[in-house]
Amino acid sequence: MSVPAVDPSIFKAYDVRGLYGEQIDEPIAYRIGRAFIEVLAELEGKPVEALRVALGRDMRLPAEALSSAYAEGMLDAGADVVALGMVGTEMLYCAVATEGLDGGLMCTASHNPKAYTGAKLVRGGALALSGDSGIKELAELISRGEPGLPSAARGQLTELDIAPAFRAAAGGFIDPGLIGAAKVVLDGGNGMAGEMVGPLLDRLPLDQTATYWTPDGEFPGHEPNPLLAENRRELTKRVLSEGAELGIAWDGDADRCFFVDDTGRFVDGDFLTALLAEAILAKNPGEQILYDVRASRAVAETVSRAGGTSAENRVGHAFFKTRMHAEGAIFGGEVSGHYYFRDFYCADSGTIPALLVLELISVKEQRLSELLAPYRDVYFISGEINSEVADPLAKMAELAERFSDGELSRLDGISINYPDWHFNVRPSNTEPLLRLNLESLISEDDMAAKRDLVLELIRS
Repeated sequence: MSVPAVDPSIFKAYDVRGLYGEQIDEPIAYRIGRAFIEVLAELEGKPVEALRVALGRDMRLPAEALSSAYAEGMLDAGADVVALGMVGTEMLYCAVATEGLDGGLMCTASHNPKAYTGAKLVRGGALALSGDSGIKELAELISRGEPGLPSAARGQLTELDIAPAFRAAAGGFIDPGLIGAAKVVLDGGNGMAGEMVGPLLDRLPLDQTATYWTPDGEFPGHEPNPLLAENRRELTKRVLSEGAELGIAWDGDADRCFFVDDTGRFVDGDFLTALLAEAILAKNPGEQILYDVRASRAVAETVSRAGGTSAENRVGHAFFKTRMHAEGAIFGGEVSGHYYFRDFYCADSGTIPALLVLELISVKEQRLSELLAPYRDVYFISGEINSEVADPLAKMAELAERFSDGELSRLDGISINYPDWHFNVRPSNTEPLLRLNLESLISEDDMAAKRDLVLELIRS
């Protein structure tokens, strides 16, 4: 009997993701679990029977059934599985690192709509598998079909409550005694934030208004993707109507958080990276900060003023985590809202930035909009703009030629730098798209004019 083929499009640059029932179901989850252990054994240089891996799941409707299938696959492959239950993704990272495990699988589709499911996969040290290391091999194994008979030595399943260790690790980034009675509006998007971040916030003297705080895979309020303006609409209204000092929203698996300031304005990820870098350098002078190729010059210039060193990095959590492990950078930030902390296993967290910002506004005795004003008055950014193109590589070559008088970098896509403006254009990993991020140091109007010029060339 032939085994149904697995849709290769579920294997993304940094995870596995697809529609539940159409692209990923329990039999496919079992095969992913089996193949993951084979890939992990190769990456870690261990026999499968020596592997111990963490397994977590989010609140999505099929997550419990799929998690059981992943577990069966990993156990049948011969690995021991440490089941964490329903957790936020960074809690799985914490378990892998603190328990000295060889890897982990988180059953989640992050910020995607209700119909989606998937898996985030890490090796030892909570280092992410990616298309460059692990996911390609996973796809190749699964494409071969039936995984064969289970191991003669089936693995053992145990359970672990990681919450106390996680709260100690994340809570250690701040001094709770420094945080004042700020009024905050919280939006958990019916994801994992309420369960994961909530107990830490409850220890602080905050006046909280929590919305969509209970995990619910139906997502009755809105999709768990705060990067989309329509999903922040209610948060913004509540911040303004209640006179809150800020609003904080999390994505579905709560490894990213996003901020709305006291004026109701969304806080761009590169400006938040700059704020966090400054706060971290105040406690840890002279350290290195990583930022991605799309970021505002606000980041590097803030780090320099704060006495640190900065380095530009490729977009993507696998690239950030690997470099942080190798070079010891204390913090890394991406425009997309991923923030990485050396002292949190070089992993990204949606908890730690929220705690640090609450501490920052208390220590500075300023509102978030006041802390952001020096950036918004000097750095004028376009945000990320996507354009569909027939041949992304050819279009990037055309842009490099058109702006050949600028300083060119090919670290990730192409970056063109001039003294008072710059832009980066990157191809999508999965679609025929080019993604533009542009900044002017002159004015909002100058940014708009430069943005339109580059977009016209991209779309011509």
